[in-house]
Amino acid sequence: MVLWIVLACFTALVAAILIAPLMRPIPESRKGHEDEAAVYRDQLREIERDRHQGLIGAAEADYARAEIGRRLLAVADKTARAERDGTEPASRKHQLTTFSILLCLPLVGIGLYVTLGSPGLPAQPLEARLANPGNNMALLVAKAERHLAANPQDGAGWDLLAPIYFRSQRLGDAEMAYRRAIALLGETPDRLAGLGETLIAANEGVVTLDARQSFARAVELDRGNMRARFYLALSDEQAGRRQAALDAFRALAADSPPGAAWMALVNEHIARNGGAPLATPSDGPQIGKASGKAPGNPDAAAVESAQNMSAGDRKQMIEGMVTSLAARLKDDPDNIEGWLRLVRSYKVLGEDGKATDALRMGLKTFPADGAPGQRLVALAREIGLSVEGVTQ
Repeated sequence: MVLWIVLACFTALVAAILIAPLMRPIPESRKGHEDEAAVYRDQLREIERDRHQGLIGAAEADYARAEIGRRLLAVADKTARAERDGTEPASRKHQLTTFSILLCLPLVGIGLYVTLGSPGLPAQPLEARLANPGNNMALLVAKAERHLAANPQDGAGWDLLAPIYFRSQRLGDAEMAYRRAIALLGETPDRLAGLGETLIAANEGVVTLDARQSFARAVELDRGNMRARFYLALSDEQAGRRQAALDAFRALAADSPPGAAWMALVNEHIARNGGAPLATPSDGPQIGKASGKAPGNPDAAAVESAQNMSAGDRKQMIEGMVTSLAARLKDDPDNIEGWLRLVRSYKVLGEDGKATDALRMGLKTFPADGAPGQRLVALAREIGLSVEGVTQ
């Protein structure tokens, strides 16, 4: 019903805009012959009044009546010719135009809506759409936000929303979500590194003191977090500590696996700080230049950027990031962040079978009845991965 009220208001507004020019006063020259004849008749009455008052003589009155009579005959002749030619008064034309607008405009609008619209489509209130969001990311985020508004202590929800906010460039919301997740669930290398990256993005690529502290804490928890180590080295470079930056980039290169996708970017910074670049494969992908990303565990944005590379570069990137992450998870499966990244990365690459296997392996460590396992199941549903038989 609300829709029809809105449509009626819009129709009335358009009709008023179209009719407004027709409602303006008609200029004197367009009023028609009737007004001219009325003037002459008034003059005849004035002559009779002046005659009875003795203001003019009988001869003068006769002469004036004759002249006005001649003019009345001329007006009558013009009116007769206009009727023979089919000419209509302007006021009548305006009436027909106004009637046509008021009648045709709604009829045309209703006809177009019935033909092109969906008048039989049932209403879809926000509550119903949130109950069944499907693969609509905006509705999924809205549903999660509504849940967190009612349950602000749900750390898993904040943890799930934080990277989504970051990829959507909602940096203020991303920072808040990361901080809430850390406060409720505790520090992890991935949460700390995500918070640091968000702070950098919000400051146009500058590694701020808060960001550096987040990366430093992430390295304390996991020295193998190459992403955090890269940004720590970059922080030294931006602060003008060239020797410290050079040592940090060299250490990062030494600890990187052979053929790591980020080596080209690390070598670039080594050379920028006065060092000699280390040898890298001639066909290694320029992940730093291609996507602006620092080294680290694969995320959806990094894997999506690989779709623009050549087949060889994409294969090497997968071997250097996804395979490395899978190997680490095999040795140390107690890493929910790693399983979430692995499942999402396989899905983005179109390898649904591997994504399902990774989901199954992750749920062995984190059962679906626990909060971490629920995050895995929620992610699978979000990306369109079947969870039937996997959660058993």
